[in-house]
Amino acid sequence: MLERAREIQSQLIDWRRDIHMYPELGFQEARTAALVTTTLRSLGYRVRNGVGRTGVVGEWGDGHPIVAIRADMDALPIQEANGVPYASQVPGVMHACGHDAHTAIALGVATLLGQEQFPGTVRFLFQPAEEVADDEGISGAPRMIEDGAMDGVDAVLSLHVDSDLGVGEISVEAGPCTAGVDTLYATIVGQGGHGAEPHRLVDPIYLSAHVILALHGIASRRLNPFDPAVISIGSIHGGHADNVIPERVDMKATIRYLEPEVQETLHAEIERALGVARALGGDYEYEIEIGYPPMYNDARIVELLQETATNLLGSDSLRPSEQHLGAEDFGFFSKLAPGAMFSLGCRIEGEQRAAHNPRFDVDERCLAIGAAILAEAALRLLKQA
Repeated sequence: MLERAREIQSQLIDWRRDIHMYPELGFQEARTAALVTTTLRSLGYRVRNGVGRTGVVGEWGDGHPIVAIRADMDALPIQEANGVPYASQVPGVMHACGHDAHTAIALGVATLLGQEQFPGTVRFLFQPAEEVADDEGISGAPRMIEDGAMDGVDAVLSLHVDSDLGVGEISVEAGPCTAGVDTLYATIVGQGGHGAEPHRLVDPIYLSAHVILALHGIASRRLNPFDPAVISIGSIHGGHADNVIPERVDMKATIRYLEPEVQETLHAEIERALGVARALGGDYEYEIEIGYPPMYNDARIVELLQETATNLLGSDSLRPSEQHLGAEDFGFFSKLAPGAMFSLGCRIEGEQRAAHNPRFDVDERCLAIGAAILAEAALRLLKQA
């Protein structure tokens, strides 16, 4: 399979560079979806458009088992700083997280599996809006699920390029591998007035200082030290003049966790921390927006991916996974069927091109490797059932 994937390496690069040059933000992936649709139909796939607004579903085969392969398509609102021939042609928009590579790899997998005979069905999920949510706070994965993308699926696979790993290296381990993420919107309410007379007022900035300390103490003092979690305040706004104490201070924070019971504790402790404002004579308003769930890798599928990578690349290709609290909406898919996402090494040797950075790029030799692993793993899952 790796040899066959390398035979289509130039096509994989062409797809990836085309998508990279014309990036599209979440729920705006019309051009990318059109490229995917045209390519899948040329390969003989059954195709459904407009799934989850701008997503595409393609199928090959018939009946069960149904193995799904997911690739996200959206870009980020970043101005590219790379001086390469395939640099973004869209001002302020860039594929800085590798979704162009993911889409090209999935098209390569579709090409490889379209030449195979197997029991069951392979279903490709070309997903919009992994990076963003719509005006209802919903990202691309649940929107695709609403439109039936996961109906009947028995297993689901995905990958993500990783610039911390070299080409030919992968990492994947069972259990929670990315965090659940919620968003806190809070307002600390006081009584504003002249800065020269704070004793006559209730200063919400002063109250906010105590609330911030209480929020930051939740993970270190209210949770079991062995339960990874974090609350990070990313936005604070209050007041406009140096001599005017404002009425309100608005803040936003991200809430990250791995286990559902930790999520419940965090939510309860956040309200307790906000209550400090009330204890000091002010008040508070808040809302917690529920976001992505934690992403869990199924042990059986992880074992199959590790075995596949070892067979194709050798045992030294496997690298330990580093647990982190980043988020990934693939977790919505893997809640509905056993699934796993692996990290695919894409580092350009001698350089560090971190994701979500204006200079992010990949060593394109990784494309054939990713396509081979996904295709071979899907084929083994289909034949094992």
